[in-house]
Amino acid sequence: MNDKQKENSMIEGLKSYKRNIEAPWGLLFYRIIWDQLGQLKNKKILDYGSGFGVTANELAAQNDVTAIEPNKDMIKLRYKQNAYQQLVGTIESLKQEPNQKYDVIICHNVLEYVKDREALIAEFHRILKKDGFISIVKHNKLGKIMQKAVLEYKVEEALTLLENRNVKSSNFGTIDIYDNEDIENYSKGVLKIEDYYGVRIFFALQNNELKVKPGWLEEMFTLERRADQIPELRDIASFHHIILKKTGV
Repeated sequence: MNDKQKENSMIEGLKSYKRNIEAPWGLLFYRIIWDQLGQLKNKKILDYGSGFGVTANELAAQNDVTAIEPNKDMIKLRYKQNAYQQLVGTIESLKQEPNQKYDVIICHNVLEYVKDREALIAEFHRILKKDGFISIVKHNKLGKIMQKAVLEYKVEEALTLLENRNVKSSNFGTIDIYDNEDIENYSKGVLKIEDYYGVRIFFALQNNELKVKPGWLEEMFTLERRADQIPELRDIASFHHIILKKTGV
């Protein structure tokens, strides 16, 4: 496969991933996370690793949003019904931002792919207002094992996760799963987990045929939101949504 073919294959992979976001299960995933964020209005928000801009576009309806994403192909396919500033960049872009600029920092499904997490978290802490918060969505190991074993029936991948080895993402490479408490350690104690939620507790284990039935999205949204802070169920969710706040100025 030559370079052009590789590029075309990558773009087709991203388009397929975007179609997955627009499917009922993708829509539900984001709706749950946005609801967990609470009502945000007139806030300065940073979406780091914004991808297709799904969350940046949603929050930009009532907020001043800046989005940073390194993948130019994803930016070409981004959602932009609402106006927000889109930057192409990485942690170097954060270093240009002034101290305590943002009320909210969004970092969803990003840290799994970052090598120097301590440096990134340090920048988040620096540019976050003292009364602001950071929203991190991350893979949850126990939930991923359940999904691999039950829904996908990929026993080898489930065993890989049980043995503390990483699995691969078809679009983004190695998923380096970390524990919730690791985030506080990455911050060297200047950030604290205020709360966290489960996401995809139940529908991660359902066949997609069920998810296109009338009424499925509303019913599952109600069920997931009622269960997302019950510890025993939260522990087996495919993802965790963590809210972090500063421990001091």
